[in-house]
Amino acid sequence: MHEIRLESLNWKVKGFWPWVPIKGTSMELGQELMGVTDWLPATVPGGVHYDLYRAGLITHPYTDLNSTHCEWVENRWWMYKTTIERPNDRGERVELVFKGLDYEAAIYANQVLLGEHKGMFHEAVYDMTELLKQNERVELSVLLRHAPDEMAQIGKTSETFTQKSRFNYKWDFSTRLVNIGIWDEVVLRVQQAHSLGEVYLHTDIEGLNSGSAKEAVGIIGLKASVLERAAAEGEGEHLLVSVSCFDPEGRLVASQSASRLEGGQAEVELRIGEPELWYPNGYGSQPLYQVKVVLHTADGTEYDEKTYKTGLRKLSYAQNDESPDDALPYTVVINNKRIYIRGVNMTPLDHLYGNVTDEQYGWMVRLMRQGNMNMVRIWGGGVIEKTAFYELCDANGIMVWQEFIQSSSGVDNIPSKRPEFLALLEQTARAALADRRNHVSLTVWSGGNELMSAPNKPSNDSDENLAMLKELVRQLDPHRLFLPTSASGPVEYITDEKGLGHDVHGHWKYMNNPEHYRLYGENDNLFHSEFGVDGVSRVKSLRKFLSETHRTPVSMQDSMVWRHHGEWWDTLSRDEALFGTMENLAIFSESSQWVQAEGLRFILEANRRRKFRNSGSIIWQLNEPWPNVSCTNLIDYFGETKMAYYWAKQAFAPVHVSLDYRKLNAVAGEAVQSDIYVHAHQAGLSVEVTAQVLDSTGAVHHQAELIGVTAEDTALCVGQLKFSAPSTANGLLFIRLTYRSELGSGQSHPYVFSASEGPLYQAALSLNQAKLAVDLLQEWQPSAQEGMLENEASITNTGEEVALHVHLEEQTNGFWLESDDQYFTLFPGETRKVAIRCLEKAGGGFLKEDTAVGASSAVRPVLLLRSFPNLVFPVS
Repeated sequence: MHEIRLESLNWKVKGFWPWVPIKGTSMELGQELMGVTDWLPATVPGGVHYDLYRAGLITHPYTDLNSTHCEWVENRWWMYKTTIERPNDRGERVELVFKGLDYEAAIYANQVLLGEHKGMFHEAVYDMTELLKQNERVELSVLLRHAPDEMAQIGKTSETFTQKSRFNYKWDFSTRLVNIGIWDEVVLRVQQAHSLGEVYLHTDIEGLNSGSAKEAVGIIGLKASVLERAAAEGEGEHLLVSVSCFDPEGRLVASQSASRLEGGQAEVELRIGEPELWYPNGYGSQPLYQVKVVLHTADGTEYDEKTYKTGLRKLSYAQNDESPDDALPYTVVINNKRIYIRGVNMTPLDHLYGNVTDEQYGWMVRLMRQGNMNMVRIWGGGVIEKTAFYELCDANGIMVWQEFIQSSSGVDNIPSKRPEFLALLEQTARAALADRRNHVSLTVWSGGNELMSAPNKPSNDSDENLAMLKELVRQLDPHRLFLPTSASGPVEYITDEKGLGHDVHGHWKYMNNPEHYRLYGENDNLFHSEFGVDGVSRVKSLRKFLSETHRTPVSMQDSMVWRHHGEWWDTLSRDEALFGTMENLAIFSESSQWVQAEGLRFILEANRRRKFRNSGSIIWQLNEPWPNVSCTNLIDYFGETKMAYYWAKQAFAPVHVSLDYRKLNAVAGEAVQSDIYVHAHQAGLSVEVTAQVLDSTGAVHHQAELIGVTAEDTALCVGQLKFSAPSTANGLLFIRLTYRSELGSGQSHPYVFSASEGPLYQAALSLNQAKLAVDLLQEWQPSAQEGMLENEASITNTGEEVALHVHLEEQTNGFWLESDDQYFTLFPGETRKVAIRCLEKAGGGFLKEDTAVGASSAVRPVLLLRSFPNLVFPVS
């Protein structure tokens, strides 16, 4: 079997009023009924909106309020067409396969109906064998009916009836812009007389002792179904399924053949000595073995072949330390090692998800890996991502928590029991299970997002809907954990009441000083699978989708445009309470991002201090599918990292030091006493910690030295920082923690406290005496990754005051930028060297349009250096 991809064909699309393309001609006049558009060039995979924009029929839907003028698109019918040529190799059967239709379609070949399809996440497959025998060319038409009127974020979950992605009907991080189109690959699948059907591959490790693989055996279990298209009588008895395994260097390490068993199934187990073990990011490497499956006869005639890449690892799950007996096993164990979850929730990468490129997936997974993250939750209100994403997670050690496509709706959150919905949900689940289970990164299945049988009471597998999904997982992927929903209870939201916070969600706002620190610092949740803090996007990004008249700080209550781009995430009053009146957009953006980073860091550190009583944190959210003024994301729509990304990266680091505190205000003379913790994956690590108390001139008012050795699977309290809060000129106080160990050294982003009785951080807006000198230490050098350039910057503060939140920004719009660290602090006289990596942008759809602004002329990145409050320095 092989596939011929059809996206390079000359695809066109045309819009119609509903039913018009079925009728074709006027009943009264007999003349052709024209469409609402002419035939337009179409992108496949893609979506109608981008094609309409390229044709000049809609304005850019991501700018200002423009999307509200595009809502007519979802209410029209759309016809795609192209011409398929007869392939040279037609085998015994040629199938036309749509891997992602969105949403309800009728497929025609030479004006003859092949069939109808409903649903986004399972293939639509049609036999083209006879048509391509009789015709050298076949005209293919795909009629997509208008989008169904499904629930947005606010509605009734119990009345959902589709398996269409719901976030683009309107969610708190998106608008209403309902995608319609061919959103995944279209291929001709050429089959021989016999072919391989579904293949199930899983791995395990036998005899693993304390993580060592020397005496262990890697096991690859594989089941394959065999499909007979045109078998001669008795021929099927001679079919064999041969499985070969090649190590990461390409050497054959195991092989075995099996005769086809009863029911058209073959089963093989390969055993591999001294396996190279696959670990999540931060715990080891991710070697991938290639598994080749061949269907052939005893005399060597080959009919079909499939290849997979997989990692060898042992996967299990355990209850948390001090866990209540009735709690689910939230701790992931890989190769007998408990893995502390340092995760992110991911939404679709684009509102119009058919336009997402493999390069965009690559950038997001790279930022996860570089950000010390090891798990991504694919949220149930979005999409089941394309295959390329899961392959990247396999290669980079990012464990996947995959939800089935259902989500809460606010008015009620009860899983739908409508018969048409359950039938579609089963189709989606079977398709997802059959493919995604073969990825070593897949770690957890979940029935959906925030499904509740009653307010604040998560649904469980006694629900008919979730019981069905649990049974499908048991049948098709029995080695992996199934959670009925996220959060999984016994209460939905984080609570002060002890013993009820098992797997919880919330909150999504900075809870103010000191409540934020009390709530999270004293919580006892076992697993924190969704929570966040909101913050405004970079000014660089705001200027891309806000027209000039809307680039002034304003409450979302007072601006329809700002409300349209992040209604729930209005931070103006919060930030003015901390900093004072906001009149400058750049200062507002930087201040808001500071609060987001501070609030998020504390939650991550507080949870990590309770390792493995708490089994991990999954931040809401990594990204956004549409440009928001403000959101809970770490990375904005344009791929720009916010301050919170880098502070989370540090809080997730394999070795990290943290300060346990309960408020941000400290008046002069106050006795301050805070525990200091060392967080490390590795036990037996000797760590020396220096704690410094500084003012904004860099003067050290107190210093303490602490020493400790890390223990297995627990955070280490190395001691306490005790001092009397000094009087400083502006009331600001900085605590910086530095560590040294045999694995290297590092320092925290300083914790900033204030003695101010007014807005707590208002004095920080007057820190304007920093002077930064920055030099690139070499010419830009090509990286091993295609399209990436590397450099190193040396940054020195030659001024008289601290430079806060120092970060580099790429100016050409042709590159994505990431660095070892950003948004760090330099006191007077200090120098910092950071490695910088810039990747040439390769976004799709409307992101491609954004990139085109500067990328065509951008041969090399152009950098600018920024620090708080809105200080800008040239880069030589």
